[in-house]
Amino acid sequence: MASDLLSIGASGARAARGALEVTANNIANASSDGYVRRSVRIEEVASGSIAGRGTDIAASGSRVAEVRRNADGFRQAEMRRTQADLQRANVELSGLENIEAAVEQSGIFDSIVEFEAALQQLSGDPTDSARRAAVLSEAETLAAKFNITSGSLSSVGEGLRFNAVANVADMNTYGAELARVNLRLARAGFGSNDQASLLDQRDNLLEKMSAFASISTTFASDGTVAVSVGSPATSFVSGGNVGTMTSTTAANGTMGFAIDGAAISPGAGSLAGAALALDDLAAIAIRLDSAASSIASAINTAQANGVALDGTAGQPIFSGNTAATLSVVLSSGSGIATAPAGSPANERNQQNLTDMRQALSAANPADNVNSILFDVSAKVAGRKVTQSALETIASSARIALEEQSGVDLDNEAANLIRYQQAFQASGRAMQVASDIFDTLIGIGR
Repeated sequence: MASDLLSIGASGARAARGALEVTANNIANASSDGYVRRSVRIEEVASGSIAGRGTDIAASGSRVAEVRRNADGFRQAEMRRTQADLQRANVELSGLENIEAAVEQSGIFDSIVEFEAALQQLSGDPTDSARRAAVLSEAETLAAKFNITSGSLSSVGEGLRFNAVANVADMNTYGAELARVNLRLARAGFGSNDQASLLDQRDNLLEKMSAFASISTTFASDGTVAVSVGSPATSFVSGGNVGTMTSTTAANGTMGFAIDGAAISPGAGSLAGAALALDDLAAIAIRLDSAASSIASAINTAQANGVALDGTAGQPIFSGNTAATLSVVLSSGSGIATAPAGSPANERNQQNLTDMRQALSAANPADNVNSILFDVSAKVAGRKVTQSALETIASSARIALEEQSGVDLDNEAANLIRYQQAFQASGRAMQVASDIFDTLIGIGR
């Protein structure tokens, strides 16, 4: 009897010590990212009776049966989904804000207005060399502003693509690490501390991957996970095997993504945000090029229909038909063709200048650029509202998960006291068993 009581007390002490270790681990990792609170399940150890009644069951102590993670699969999936949506909105909004700044801060709209004003002033005296020089100077400024805007937009695109390529590399790294975790999980003991740590790593990797793209998961009974990415859902991690994500850049700067050669749409996450921003950037670049081309076409066509101040045929003022290539090629203001074809030198007839201004007005580049600014600003404003809403949703999902799986130091302090008392009680039971054994030995003497 004493020996049974001693073994029961010893098993209780071991169980209490294991529970204390889990509680101490919770406290130590209370601020660790990705850590999920553990709890222990202590069960009774039973054995057959030895008193001639083999069918009876007698208590033989207790043991730690399982170390449980206080994880909620639904809340984790919701957190990953909302985080992916937020990351998409963040990256897209950042890209749009940079596009807006590139178009607005270059002053291209003001430069178009000033160029039109210089042409109007020239109509007051088409033979004035100073006014002609002013027109040519404003034309050079206008071309430079288009060049600057194009360069700024190119920089925005380069930044988005650089980050996207880095995200793809990170996605492959995390996928390979998750495959290794799967292999270790398949060999880990159920309910062990090792399995709990591996499950934390698994969930942490899934969270990181969801920041890049939309992922769907399938969990096995041993804790391993299969991951599919994007739309259509394409297998990326399965057991210990992992695919390879790649990215490609089109001629217009937009990006595409694939897994093992199969094209996918990221669906959400930073890669989706970058793809959307690059699509917007490509559309803006086309409209900006169209505005630059309309200016060059309207002015150069009018030049060809008139004569310069010395009576020679008008020559193009601009070359290039895109924002990046627009430049002034006319070397002197005297070459501006203000008079109609066939006019003599120093002709004050400004009919061709009038036609030039009308052609430029019909092309309406100022309104076109203003429309670009308005559309980008409107899209930025709309995305800010969306981003704010998604940020609130993602924050709520994370808070809900942390409330459920995070460490509450007050509860852990109470557990410390409870398990410490259980340990002391088991020690007391062993002491009683020892006293009984000593008493029995004394009686025998």
